Amino acid sequence: MSIMNTNLAALIGSRTCHDLISPIGAINNGLELLSMSGDPSGPEIGLIGESVDNASARIRFFRIAFGAAGDQMVGPTEVHSILRDLYGTGRLAVAWCLTEPVQRTEVRLAFLAILCAETAMPYGGKIDIKTSDAGWQLNGKADRINVDPDLWGLLSGTGTDAGLQPSHVQFALLPLIAGDADRRVTCQSDVSTLTVEF
Repeated sequence: MSIMNTNLAALIGSRTCHDLISPIGAINNGLELLSMSGDPSGPEIGLIGESVDNASARIRFFRIAFGAAGDQMVGPTEVHSILRDLYGTGRLAVAWCLTEPVQRTEVRLAFLAILCAETAMPYGGKIDIKTSDAGWQLNGKADRINVDPDLWGLLSGTGTDAGLQPSHVQFALLPLIAGDADRRVTCQSDVSTLTVEF
């Protein structure tokens, strides 16, 4: 895929997320109005509220992972907020170990790597994202790591994207975006650990 095609895909992602966040916000505002005007304690209201919060967190995450990056900087507070809202109550914990703002392109690569790691950790675990002089590193730990060789081969360029499912598009996109930034994705895993570097 050419740079033009990856940019076009990113613009589509940005547009989709931008258009979805407004109605999600409107639903949330409606819930707040309901809570001020009556008894908001019913299970239906709680379920709607949880669903809205989850949808909002996913859209914020996807907007960076699949949207246009540009030259914007993203601070650790914003990243922590997105990761907390998305992973804070689930079986998978994600720790952002950076304390300084970084370019949105870098966060995009990290978020795509998180999505890849998520598929190998179906029962939960812990993911740490950090940087070093060598580049970025995602370290995953779980009771059981389940790596699909065909999918993970896409990251190193040894796999094929024939028959790729929508839920696994990150495996095709991560090496393309990394390549546009003159980076190469490498990964290693065993029964309980996983490392992705770029």
